[in-house]
Amino acid sequence: MKDQGVAWRGAAEGSVEGAEAPRGRRAGGAPAGPAASGVVARAPNGAPTGATDRAPGAAAPTYAALDLGTNNCRLLVARARGPAGLPGAGLHVIDAFSRVVRLGEGLAASGSLSNAAIERTIAALRICAAKLRRHEPCIARVVATEACRRASNGDAFLARVARETGLAIEVIGPGEEALLAVAGCSALLDPTRRQAIMFDIGGGSTELMWLELPPPQPSASDRPLQPITLRAWLSVPAGVVNLSESCGAASVTAAGYRAMRDQVAGMLAQFGEGHRIARAVAGGQVQMLGSSGTVTTLAGIHLGLPRYDRARVDGTAVSHAHLRAVSQRIVEMDVAGRLAHPCIGKSRADLVVAGCAILDAILDAWPVDQVRIADRGVREGILLGLMGVPAPIHLPS
Repeated sequence: MKDQGVAWRGAAEGSVEGAEAPRGRRAGGAPAGPAASGVVARAPNGAPTGATDRAPGAAAPTYAALDLGTNNCRLLVARARGPAGLPGAGLHVIDAFSRVVRLGEGLAASGSLSNAAIERTIAALRICAAKLRRHEPCIARVVATEACRRASNGDAFLARVARETGLAIEVIGPGEEALLAVAGCSALLDPTRRQAIMFDIGGGSTELMWLELPPPQPSASDRPLQPITLRAWLSVPAGVVNLSESCGAASVTAAGYRAMRDQVAGMLAQFGEGHRIARAVAGGQVQMLGSSGTVTTLAGIHLGLPRYDRARVDGTAVSHAHLRAVSQRIVEMDVAGRLAHPCIGKSRADLVVAGCAILDAILDAWPVDQVRIADRGVREGILLGLMGVPAPIHLPS
């Protein structure tokens, strides 16, 4: 459990509309800023450049962010929507890529990345590298999270990626991962509720953030935007991949679901008690924001979508009762039913029950009336940082 006392300035107004970094295994505790070390900026001619340097009348610069997680490889290429470097800057997406690569498959048991997982991931990274060459972003940041933090052969994998794709991946710690997720999602927070629980269910870990929002300000106020404060964060060593693998074949059954839910609940207890989160929830001033493939899948099912539609899901609010009902529906489905469902499909059918277990443990611990769903996160947080939105500052804990 970490108490970092970190404030994020500026990201609360960001929104989303429709390359290389030096390798480093910075898996330590304290969060760094979204625009921390590990950013290479360059103009199309190869010369270094700044985030906002351009001649009058020139096209807005292009930025790119790649997030390599335990389960997914995601790339986003965007320009600033609004003046870059200001709190209100948002993202105009130019290109995007997402693929389930399961880099962390088997990692919990073996301690290393498997050859098959490495091959799948490098194939996806080659596509990302080609997109970066085509778009020539002036600044790009390429990061990896839990799987590369934990793998004994992580350095060898990153060296091979650099040789074969030209991408030099920076491994970030769980604290910075939490901050980037907050930065990328904070536009979805309700400014009238002063406290928030945010969670991001990943493949190899789940990040929990306890946030304090500033007092609401008139939109025309000339006062500087006050920060959203990250009061505490916790990286739970349970994500959909490693939790499913630890439970084995039972992970897709109702009994396995209950075992996984109870396991995660035990990991949350000390964090909640230490910060009196349940008391704040009972007072009715706490909101909840969820970012993960699990919650976006459940939201798609709740909305009755014939296929997943990000525009319909991102930013929607789903009641506590409806989320629990959808979760129960998924748990009670057989494997064939999950495979056949258009919002689950082959890529998530064997992992979604573990995701439901993690989600339900969070909802049991802190029964907030509704959850705001975010189909955004670390990539968007990286991009806002690269665009010059002010980085987090550390406050006394």
